[in-house]
Formats: sequence, C-alpha cells, structure tokens
Amino acid sequence: MVEPADRPSTAGHRLGAPDSFGVSTLEPGLRPPAQPAGRQVSIRVQMLDDTQEVFQISQRSPGKVLFDLVCVHLNLAEGDYFGLEYQDQRKMTVWLDLLKPTLKQIRRPKNTILRFVVKFFPPDHTQLLEELTRYLFALQIKRDLACGRLICNDTSAALMVSHIIQSEIGDFDETQSWQHLLHNKYLPDQDAIRDKITDCHRQHVGQTPAESDYQLLEIARRLEMYGVRLHPAKDREGTTLSLAVAHVGVLVFQGHTKINAFNWSKVRKLSFKRKRFLIKLRADPAQSAHHDTLEFAMASRDCCKVFWKICVEYHAFFRLFEEPKPKPKPMLFTRGSSFRFSGRTQKQVIDYVKDSELKKLPFERKHSKILSHSGPTPPSSSFRSQVPKESAAPVQQADQLDSARPGHRAQCNGSEDAAASDPIQSRQNHHGTGSSPDPQFLNPESPGSEDSPAGSPRVVVNGNGSLNGVPGPCPEGHHLSPLTSPLLTDAGCVRNDDEDEARRKKFPTDKAYFIAKELLTTERTYLKDLQVITESFHGVSGKDEAFPDSTRSLISTSYDPIHKFHQGFLREVEQRLAQWEGRSNAHIKGDYQRIGDILLKNIQGLRQLAVHLQKHSECLVELERVCRSSRKAEAACRDFEQQRVCYLPLNIFLLRPLHRLLHYKLLLERLCKHYPPTHEDFRDCRAALADISEMVLQLQSNMMKMENFQKLLELKKDLTGIENLAIPGREFIRLGCLSKLSGKGLQQRMFFLFSDSLVYSSRGMTPSNQFKVHGQLPLYGMTIRESEEEWGVPHSFTLFGQRQSVVVAASCAAEMERWVEDIRMAIDLSEQSSSPSTDLLSPGLSDNKLTEDGGAELELESEEELSGSRSSLERPGHRGNTTVHVCWHRNTSVSMVDFSVAVENQLSGNLLRKFKNSNGWQKLWVVFTNFSLFFYKSHQDDYPLASLPLLGYSVTAPSECENIHKDYVFKLHFKSHVYYFRTESEYTFERWMEVIRSATCSASRSVCRSRKDLY
Repeated sequence: MVEPADRPSTAGHRLGAPDSFGVSTLEPGLRPPAQPAGRQVSIRVQMLDDTQEVFQISQRSPGKVLFDLVCVHLNLAEGDYFGLEYQDQRKMTVWLDLLKPTLKQIRRPKNTILRFVVKFFPPDHTQLLEELTRYLFALQIKRDLACGRLICNDTSAALMVSHIIQSEIGDFDETQSWQHLLHNKYLPDQDAIRDKITDCHRQHVGQTPAESDYQLLEIARRLEMYGVRLHPAKDREGTTLSLAVAHVGVLVFQGHTKINAFNWSKVRKLSFKRKRFLIKLRADPAQSAHHDTLEFAMASRDCCKVFWKICVEYHAFFRLFEEPKPKPKPMLFTRGSSFRFSGRTQKQVIDYVKDSELKKLPFERKHSKILSHSGPTPPSSSFRSQVPKESAAPVQQADQLDSARPGHRAQCNGSEDAAASDPIQSRQNHHGTGSSPDPQFLNPESPGSEDSPAGSPRVVVNGNGSLNGVPGPCPEGHHLSPLTSPLLTDAGCVRNDDEDEARRKKFPTDKAYFIAKELLTTERTYLKDLQVITESFHGVSGKDEAFPDSTRSLISTSYDPIHKFHQGFLREVEQRLAQWEGRSNAHIKGDYQRIGDILLKNIQGLRQLAVHLQKHSECLVELERVCRSSRKAEAACRDFEQQRVCYLPLNIFLLRPLHRLLHYKLLLERLCKHYPPTHEDFRDCRAALADISEMVLQLQSNMMKMENFQKLLELKKDLTGIENLAIPGREFIRLGCLSKLSGKGLQQRMFFLFSDSLVYSSRGMTPSNQFKVHGQLPLYGMTIRESEEEWGVPHSFTLFGQRQSVVVAASCAAEMERWVEDIRMAIDLSEQSSSPSTDLLSPGLSDNKLTEDGGAELELESEEELSGSRSSLERPGHRGNTTVHVCWHRNTSVSMVDFSVAVENQLSGNLLRKFKNSNGWQKLWVVFTNFSLFFYKSHQDDYPLASLPLLGYSVTAPSECENIHKDYVFKLHFKSHVYYFRTESEYTFERWMEVIRSATCSASRSVCRSRKDLY
C-alpha cells in the first residue's frame, strides 16, 4: 500500500486515482492479488513525471504484485505497455520479472530505485485507447529527447519540443515561452534551435494538452530511433554495431543508422551461447547460399541474456494473441531457459479496453500550467481522424507563396479558375465538348440536399476543439467552384439519421465484411477501367486504319480474356456480399460470412491468365512504337484521351491489370492480419495471399520498368522543345515547381529530374498547354550547395554543372530537403552509369540561348502569358489537368516513389459530401486514383462528372466551430476551398484517410532506395 499520510499530494491524487483500488491491468476485473504473509518491505518507484512513490509489499510477493500496485495507483488500464526497470548489482539495467519474487531480484531494496517507464512501443499511437496512456507515453518521449536517446533532425526536435511546451504552458507568449525554455532543458543542444522551437510553438494556438500529446506521438513514431534501446554488439568481422528490438523484429544499427532488420516472420529462433547472440532465419529457397544463422558477439553472457529476454517479450506482446502458457516442469533434467512472457498481449489489452466500460477519471498533468483537467477520452476512432499539423505545414507555406504571386487568380464561367484557384477540374471543360451539367449538380444549395434534423445527436468521433492545432475558421462567404460534384442519393433525396442508424444495425459490423466490401467497390471500378480498353478504345482503333491489325490483335487477345474473367469474379463477389449483408436471407450465418474461398478460387484462375498479363507491357511498347511511326495513330490516341470516358492517360489503363494484383495482395494481407489462425476463412486467405504474392514477385520488376516508361511517355506529351526522352536506362525521379534566380529575380520554373539530367521549363502559350523547355543540366560531375546565406533567398541552393550553374529556391524547407536529397541520389546514379547523358533538347535550342543573360525571350513570363495559358483551359485539346500542371499551380513536387505509392493506394466507394456553407449531405460514387478524387453519380456511370486533384490539400477532422455534428467525417482544405466527406463506418473512414494522406504526404526515401534496387 501507499503511505498517504506521509505524502498528501501523491502521484495517484495528481493523476486522479480513487482512494480505493481500481482495476488491475494484469488481472482484468479483479483487485490486486492478496500478498503472502510476512514482513512488509518498502520499495521506491520513480514515475515518468520524476516523482517518487513508496509502495509496501510482502517479502515473498512476486514482481507482479508491485507492478499491479503501481498501475492501480495511477488508475492505468493499459499498464501492459509499461514496465519497471532497475540497475542490478552488475550495474546493468534490467526489467523486473513479474513472476519471480521481487526481493530475489532486488538485493538491496533500500538503496534501489525502480523506474516506471514504457517497455513496449506500438507502431501506431492510435492503438493507445486511453488519454492517460498517451500522456505517459508523451512523458517518455520527453525524457528520451532530454537524455539524447531519441536522435532526430533539428526540425523534428523543434516540433516535438514545441508540442511539449504547448501542453505545459499553453498558447504562445513570447516572454513566457522564452523564460520557460531558459529554465527547462528539453534537448541536449536546445540553445542552438531555440528560435525554431518558438516559431513552431507560435503555430499551436488553441491546441489542448491532449492534442499536443497526440501530435508529439505522431511525430515521434515516424523517427527511426523511436522506442529503440541499443545493445552494443559486434559482428563476425569485429565491426562495432548495436542490436535493438521493435514490434517488427530485431534491428541492427551502426551508430544511429539502421542497417538491417530481421522481421519476426523470417526469424526461426533466437538464442544465445555464452557471449554470442544467435539469430536463426527461415530458409529462403530463392537464395541457396544464404546463411540461415547470424552471430553477434556481445560484452558478456549477461548482456546476451538481457537482450534475449526483451526479444522474447516483444515477440510475445506484439505477435501472440494470448499470454503463452508455462512450460511443464521436467522430471529430471532441464533444457534451456524457463523464462516466458508474463502479462497480456497487445491484442488482449486492446480487446479488454474496448469491451469493458471502464470509468474514465480525470487526471492532472504535473508540468502543465493550463487550468484544465483531462476528462474522459473519446473512442479510438476519433484519433484516427486526427492528422498532424506538421504534415500539412509545407503545403500551407507553399500556398502563401502561391497566393502572393500576381495574376494567379482568373475567372472562368463566372467563378474561380479550375486549375489556378479551384482545384476541381470540370470534365466538360476538359474535353471542350459535351452537354452542360444539370444546374442541380452545379449548385450545392439545390433542392434535394436538405440536411437531416437539427436535433441529431453529437458524435464524438471528430472530438472537441481544433485537431489541426489552430481553431478552424467559422464559415464565411461561400465560394462557388466551376463544377461541384453531384452528390445525390439513388432516390434523389438524402438519408436522415434514423435511416443511417437502421442501416448500420442491419449490415454486419465485422472488419472482414468491410474489407470484402472494399474488394467489391474497387473491383467495380477496375472493371470499368478494363472496359475503356476492351470496348471504348477497341471501337476507336477498329474504325481507324492508322492502327495495324497486329497491334489491334495484340491488345484484344491480351485484355479481352482478363475482362471476361473479372466479369465473373465481380458477380461472385456481389452475390457473396448480398448474402453476407442478409439481403438474400437475413438469417444465413457461417459459410456466407467469408470471402477467402472466392478469392482463392479466382486468384488460382487468374494464374492461368498469367501469359496474358505478361503481354501487357508488350502492348504499351507496341502502342508507343505505332504512335511514333504514324502521326495518324498518334492523333487518334490523342483524340481518344480527350473523350470523357478516358479520365486518365491511356497508358495508365494499359497497366491497370498489373496494378490490380497489388490491390489483391494488400486486401489479403489485411484479412490475414484481422483473422485469428483458428478462423475458418484464415486458411483460404493465407493460401490466396501466397498465390498472389508469387504472381506479384514474378511481375514486379517488369511492372516497375513499365511504370517508369509510362511516366516518361506522359512527360514527353507535357514538354515541348525536347527529344529522346523515353530511352532505355533513363529513370524519372521527381518533377515539381522551383523558383530560379536570374537577372530579373526569382521566376517560377518547372523542373524535371531524371537519372542523368535536370531539365527546367515554364508554362508556354501553345494551344496544347505544354511546358516550354529552357535548359538542361547534365548530372555527371554536378555538385550541390545550400546557398541561403549567400543569396539571401530562403530555402535556396546552387547547382554547379560542368557548363553552367543555377540558383534555385524551394517553397519551403521540406520541399528543399526532398529536392536536395533526390538530386544527390540522381548524381550518384549518373556517376555509376557508364554511358554519358543524352542531350534532351531539340537541335534548335542551343546552350547559348539558354543562359539567363542571352535568353530574355525564353525567360519572358508576363502576366499576359500566364492569363493566356489559363484561358487555354477552355480550348479543346489542352493538357491542363495533368500532374505537371497541378504541381505548377500548387507550387509543389511529386516523385516517382509517390507515383508508385499512389498505384497501391486506390479506393472506390460511396461518400456523402458537403460544401463549406451548404446544409445538405449529398451522395456520390467516388474513385481515388492518380492523386485525384473522381466523382460519379453512381458506380454504373461510364465517366466522371468532376475531379479534384489532391496535391497540396490537407486532410483533417473538422473543428468544433464548423458545426459538423456527424460521425466519420473528414475535411479536405486548400486555401479557401473546403469540402467535407462522410463515410459509413470506422473502417472506411480510416481507409479514406489513409489513401488521401498518401496523396498529400511524400513517401519516405527508404522506399525510394528499395524500389531503385529493382531496376
């Protein structure tokens, strides 16, 4: 027991613990176990807020009793993420074993202080369901930063410290913040980035302590050193390394850089022998000479055993469904260690907190000076909807620069321009033909979009206050877009809350059902995409003699069998979902509430069509060859791309069947992760996953090359004054907007980075809206240097080529970091290549004309030219909605890695949409692909009515003052454009947030390097 008489203000009182015992984390629903009779011993425990508490335990009680007392004292329901560590007589930091008697582990309890700290770091902090748990995790991150254990760059460190300060002193006040930083040490080198910390703190106005904890954990979990505890070791060659364990497996570090990771699925056994730590891997049939046992030398046997124990516990906590049972005691001889994990696994913790209605008691934060108590926490789904402000900061800075440019806004049909200001692209304007859309589609306030009754209950999924750090502005003037999406229901009216509730009660709530429904919705979109090739393009190519019979035959024989097969597959999925939902028989259970058998059957059938899938790359190459040799064929393809049914570049449709294999693989991975091994559908899903993984592995290398080839072909259409772009060996890396410094000052330019050269251009006045190339910088021998101080231009750097030097500036620090990193990688690629870079420029463009001094005509970019370029959006034949044009207007960039990630993150389904100042929720069919949302009236429509490119957008949950009293709502925001979307369930809400984040956040460089290895 705690000694309350000696400590009137204990940690339990501060954290809101009741006087009586609460719920034990290790024995759900019970009080702490009765202690054995015997002499009582005092044990001191240091909490995460640096206070010390004294607990009385029996002399013979196990460590579990002490740990339970600490968790009950804190009123902590998710205590299994934590542990008690101490320094033993060998001066080694070890964890308290919960099964062994405490005093057999702690020889001198009077001189030992145990530390209550985080033991298991989950990969996603939204798995922490209690606000108190997240607060304790935030204290752990704060401690790791202060002691230098959590290594990161200055930007991340400043952001995290700013959130810590926001939670402690509240909104920014220059004098108070400065004094607080002077008297508190959050970083070892805090003084060097003090200004950056205050700049970040300035942006968190209105952010509550709970939101600050969430943002802090969101940043920390993305760091390489998050939750890492290094254990020194050496490999067989004597190289000094460090071993660590995480939720994914065993990690190997050199210094503070991760150089290898052994996933739990690849590890067969972990053991140690004297000072040697052994990792036995599962045999890899693809690598016959692969060593299946890795050996690391540690300082002593005790070091090996300490690390082995924590590996065993990490594996059990994150990988097992329940606590492992103790081994039976041998009769004569013992073999190996009897150590095992004690406590609940992560799955058991999550299920327990969700199923049991624990009373959420308020608690106080020791270091916080804000006069507010944290109250009951909202459901976990609300934290899925919170998007960190930091991820949207670069976009906001880009917008500020963008809005500062003169002549950026133009009028189109009495409203803002579709490409320059309002990102929704009208498909009618895109093609220049077609009937005008119904006025009901264009007016968000139209009849039939009346809101549900005002008395609808408040839903907590969107939380209270701002989730983005700054309270959202209350709705003001309404800005009409040139084309608003038709969000009508099937019956021409909107469901009310009662209908929503009835529908949710009728339909299944199992996650497997929603995964199966995602399979159905994306399969419908995929079949429509196949029809673009098998029906629409087939009809065009059959009428035109520009395409040889061999080309038409190749495309027809390659895609028609695939289309026919997926028609039958879609029918089976639709029937199964109807049975699952109870529309055919509401009482059917068991066999119909599964999807793995259908997937296994059809994926095995799809393997028989692998010969056709392998020919799809040949179709892409053949079509390009025909277009290059025949202007008539090229014109026919260009005209076909202007049709409304071809809402994406034609070449993307040709690669759709290969991309679909990746979608099947991801869906099956989610199913296998969701099902327990004992589930009747688990075996079929696992077998289907093995089959589709094998197909993806066989086709992946070819798929990557075709994606690169397709992207080069698309860029060739967007550029004028360039030749020989799509040649073997050239890889596209990044495109985007940078400001180029010349005699006239900073001028906006579009840069294209390839593996051998860097090309820059500007918007031309051509009828096709192409970009006019200004110059080319070969990467071989190029050097790069940051030159912000030299030129006085923020986020600027200088490129020193063999023939000329260029000074450019990015819109923000994040953009600059991405460009510098990719350019350096491209320089390395060019130096490794044996062939010199090919001149991309047309013969008429010489280097003499491309210099800033001699190229005044090329450098001219007046406001009239910009206006002329924008007005060409209304002319037929333009290319005004491509990724290049979106990057130009949004002042951002996209890499090939981002394109590859976008291929995997495609989604379809029904959403309800609401404008900023409208009252009604309207229903529509939405397809997310190629960084854009495409809006349809229903999934049966052949072409979209509108599109919304998402590059530059931020995705958040609505703030309280926006009065969105609905469940599962996310908000898309760009400058003055705001759209709200509602989903039907928590799973679909999380999926839409996930795929939209993939379009608004750049992929990591680690992915980039791994994908480069496949070329």
